Amino acid sequence: MGKLGLIPILWLTNQMPGGEGGMTAWELVAHSGPMVKFVLFILAALSVLCWATVAFKYVQLRRARGESKLFLKSFWAGESLDKVAVSTRRFQATPLAEVFRAGLAELEQVRKGRKRDDETIADLSRAEMGIENVERALRQAATTEINRLTRFLSFLATTGSTAPFIGLFGTVWGIMNSFQAIGQIKGAGFEVVGRGISEALIATAAGLAAAIPAVVAYNYFLSGIRAIQSDLDNFQSEFINIIERHYLSKRLSGKRPEGG
Repeated sequence: MGKLGLIPILWLTNQMPGGEGGMTAWELVAHSGPMVKFVLFILAALSVLCWATVAFKYVQLRRARGESKLFLKSFWAGESLDKVAVSTRRFQATPLAEVFRAGLAELEQVRKGRKRDDETIADLSRAEMGIENVERALRQAATTEINRLTRFLSFLATTGSTAPFIGLFGTVWGIMNSFQAIGQIKGAGFEVVGRGISEALIATAAGLAAAIPAVVAYNYFLSGIRAIQSDLDNFQSEFINIIERHYLSKRLSGKRPEGG
């Protein structure tokens, strides 16, 4: 396992001095029971995977936001949709570019499948012009992109909600073993009880150390994805408006009498 996910747990244990005659956190872990060690191993693995997911999603969303700004700048500066498609080929990380390409591809299919002149276009409904097909393609592409951006976020949510309970399980198990040891040792003092409980409570601390960063990262990424989704909704509306204005101009030209 990598060391990145272990940083919170390592830092936490380093902040727990053993004191005079006491035991350090590492010694408590070393002397803990098999079940507590197993719980700590699970939490360490979850922490490693959690931080790997955080690093991946951070880079992914940062690229998506950066390219989205550049794409919108190129989109509004373009003279036609075909020229925009050429100038935005380099954008692969932003969902806006993928949605645009899906809508443009569907629009090309509509153009190829319908060979009518302007006068016939004037009598077509919105569905017959293929605008609804383009809208459907845009929605499907947007859904696909949002699913791509939200991938692995469920792991962060699961870690944030379950890690404290996994640590609590290790704590309860360790305390239960401590009380069993007290029953077997007559006249056991507080030092025996305190040592066993300290060993058990490390599991709870490790669970919190794994859960807190996962919850914070989940909320942060979810907020960023919602902002991107809002941009997608606005872009879909603008894209459809451009197509409708294009066809509307043809419909109006088709209705004009000759010489008008």
